[in-house]
Amino acid sequence: MNTRHKKIALASMTGLSIGVALAGCATDTTASTGSAPTSAATSAPSSSADSGTPAPTGAAEAPAEGSGTYTDGTYEATGSYTSPNGQEEVDVSITLESDIITAVTVTPEATNPNSVNYQNQFADGIAAVVVGQSIDEIEVSRVAGSSLTSGGFNEAVETIKSEAS
Repeated sequence: MNTRHKKIALASMTGLSIGVALAGCATDTTASTGSAPTSAATSAPSSSADSGTPAPTGAAEAPAEGSGTYTDGTYEATGSYTSPNGQEEVDVSITLESDIITAVTVTPEATNPNSVNYQNQFADGIAAVVVGQSIDEIEVSRVAGSSLTSGGFNEAVETIKSEAS
């Protein structure tokens, strides 16, 4: 291999290495598809003063004709995850219309100050990621630099899906 080829190969490897290193530093604010494993979480439909959408009144209520798989309304659930500081929880409220998320609110419930910080960052960025998406197509992995909170969020979404179906 001559010197010119070595320089080209070295430059290519350097560029690739820098690209990989920078990709690891990027903030992922996209939702990925798939389904998350479910585990214990609490959930209850509620009405939302902000959206004006009434909550479903019971499990016997079927989705309106032409809507989707899920009953329209606002649902709340709590998801949990394990952080380096122990078990943490996050409250999630989602409003559904024809299986599409039209509003989302995440309320931090963490006890550790560091976890509270990450949950607040997650809460500030989650609407931009999931509003307008089908509830069946979301599973977030990292939002606004917070990757662990997404586990609790995904758990709460699975509970909401089961409550709304």
